[in-house]
Amino acid sequence: MQTLLIEGCDLLTVENGNVRFLPHQDILIEGTYIKAIGPTGSLSVPKEATRLSAQGLLAIPGLINTHAHVPMVLFRGLAEDVTIESWFNDYIFPLESNLTPEDVYWGALLGLAEMIEAGITYVADHYFFMDEVAQAVSEAGLRANLVWAVFGHEGEQKLARTVEFVKRWQGTAEGRITTWLGPHAPYTTTPDFLRLCAHYARDLDVGIHIHVSETAAQVAHSHQLYGMSPVRVLLESGVLEVPTLLAHCLYPEEEDYKILADHPTGIAHAPKTYLKLGMGTAPVSRFRSVGIPVGLATDGAVSNNTLDILEQMRLLALTQKDAAHDSTVMPIAEVLAMAFLDGARVVRQDGVLGALKPGFLADIALLRQDRLAMFPRYNPVANLIYSASAQDVDTVICNGQVLMQNRRLLTLDRERIKEEVQRRLERLNQRVPGRRIATYPV
Repeated sequence: MQTLLIEGCDLLTVENGNVRFLPHQDILIEGTYIKAIGPTGSLSVPKEATRLSAQGLLAIPGLINTHAHVPMVLFRGLAEDVTIESWFNDYIFPLESNLTPEDVYWGALLGLAEMIEAGITYVADHYFFMDEVAQAVSEAGLRANLVWAVFGHEGEQKLARTVEFVKRWQGTAEGRITTWLGPHAPYTTTPDFLRLCAHYARDLDVGIHIHVSETAAQVAHSHQLYGMSPVRVLLESGVLEVPTLLAHCLYPEEEDYKILADHPTGIAHAPKTYLKLGMGTAPVSRFRSVGIPVGLATDGAVSNNTLDILEQMRLLALTQKDAAHDSTVMPIAEVLAMAFLDGARVVRQDGVLGALKPGFLADIALLRQDRLAMFPRYNPVANLIYSASAQDVDTVICNGQVLMQNRRLLTLDRERIKEEVQRRLERLNQRVPGRRIATYPV
């Protein structure tokens, strides 16, 4: 069993609403788990242990991205300053009709490399050609919950294909990959299709990852079609009987809070996307007050432009303060609790991820603290939220394996990935009139 000692780092974790910042700590990793943590030099360390010097670096739990479309990095920058309807119908759905499995593989590698550089060790990804994404995750060394997005018009045959994907990849890559089902949204499926998804999910004993109530117009559209909110559509169709990851959920109705609180749900919150598309923001504090966990997410790079959870942490705090017109809303400890502990709850990994403590999986990011914007260090925890960026991430460990050290990727070839993506771009950025993978209802 491989043993790794991280020597001399500062350490941050959150527990019971309290932030702990401990200077000059050692972290002993045995295999895939954290074995012990203590002041530098205090641990009993096997002679054969590999030592990783981390003096001056800040250790945090590996960041959790609760909702992304990782291969969408292939289209970064192609849908700027447009309405959400145009974003889907004139840009994203036409562009995605160009994708081949090999395109998705290289797009996934590009996005995974970017996330490693940003300190992300876990991603819940919702996209297409997911066998290729799973292969990329396996090679990159990250941890992932993967779902194959499917639309209602694709029918039961396509859904059955995603079921086979779930069976094929569940628990693979040394246990780093889990698989769920991924009906796209209530507005691109039907209640009958969602019932079928729920049936398969129960049969497979897996969860469902789905977009819901992203805009007020979507909620109004649901009432027009079905006489109920999108959340109640999920309830009536049986989706909420299994663990459900709800992407966004900006516009819950009053009854929706109790429905979600009474079921195994979690919400992925991506504030940069909401700002860029002028969507508003979710009632995060209300969700959390009734026991619904809310984790941070990047969404896709076409609505966000970066896959950076540190940036989302900062925007979470700022947008919630602004929406409430109250600077005391979303204090530091709450932001960190969402980023780490709630993120783990949303992806059903609480108790093994989201904290640096013995018995937890060894998913760790080490950040530099010597950039001018991080100095002085009166409050290193505030610096993490309001000053740090992905560029400060120095070393990343997932499942006990070092994926990046001193900003050098160890499992992926950055330049090869860029070359492979570059030669596909001219074909991928074409929008052919009348060709799209789905239609966003206007």
